[in-house]
Amino acid sequence: MFKAISVFAVLLAFCVVVLGAYVRLSDAGLGCPDWPGCYGALSVPQSEVAIASAQQAYPDKPLEHAKAWKEMAHRYVAGTLGLLVLALAILAYRRRHQIRTAWQLSAGLVLLITAQALLGMWTVTLLLKPMIVTLHLLGGMTTFALLSWVAIRNAMRQDIALPRGQQWWLRAALLIWFGQLMLGGWTSTNYAALACTDFPTCHGVWLPAMNFNDGFHVFRALGQSRDGGQLHLDALTAIQWTHRLGALIVLLWGLVSVRILLQRSASRWLAWSLLVILVCQIGLGISNLILHLPVVLAVLHNAGAALLGGCLVLINARLMNTSY
Repeated sequence: MFKAISVFAVLLAFCVVVLGAYVRLSDAGLGCPDWPGCYGALSVPQSEVAIASAQQAYPDKPLEHAKAWKEMAHRYVAGTLGLLVLALAILAYRRRHQIRTAWQLSAGLVLLITAQALLGMWTVTLLLKPMIVTLHLLGGMTTFALLSWVAIRNAMRQDIALPRGQQWWLRAALLIWFGQLMLGGWTSTNYAALACTDFPTCHGVWLPAMNFNDGFHVFRALGQSRDGGQLHLDALTAIQWTHRLGALIVLLWGLVSVRILLQRSASRWLAWSLLVILVCQIGLGISNLILHLPVVLAVLHNAGAALLGGCLVLINARLMNTSY
């Protein structure tokens, strides 16, 4: 039962990540002005009386059913995931002498889900403040990665032997993936994805004018500089250019990782899987620039980031000898 629930939780966590990206990219993040309900109800108001009551309670927030349903669908799926994680934590403690991961990890996931719920609330109440939205994205991806670790460690055995130096390289790949997630989240939440749309140059040059102080000042409102003024193009350019640089590092690190994994017959399928995901992810990133960020490709780019993390977790779970 623990294995089955953990695998289902991984799939549901992936759905939450993708659905959350769709909600954000379709500008439905404020589809409901309150939390955890929607206009004071547990679902989107439908009847004329409910709609009239909602408009009276929130006169400056007109009800848009399409956006509201997107937001509530994300909350329903995330709430279901929270219940699954709680069930996993209870089972992990009861079967702590039988499972191959520490029960404290499953318990920690409950705390992470709770923090995610708070971040989801603050995303609405603080009106999409970039730092909160980015942390919410990172929390979702971290939840998916940790659930993947739990599921893989309890379903598959360690069978890939590599020298210690190569193992450390593959461990570091997870840190680089997480760092690129931070940059990607910051780019998305600041709406900097189209700060420059040419590739591989930016505004026709390799090093455009950039303002890193305003671009990466985390304690500010959406669209504002560190002094409260308007966030200008040079700040948005700094954000996107840094994300591009991070993508190059991920690609190069990933290619070396593929080369390492190809050296063992037991890990060749992992190597090819990693290579396919890397190529698709880079291709999606470039396509989003050239095609001016269509929602479908942007959501797929977020899904690709999750799959890349899942692949790296799978690689490390089969390499590392750990009690966690």
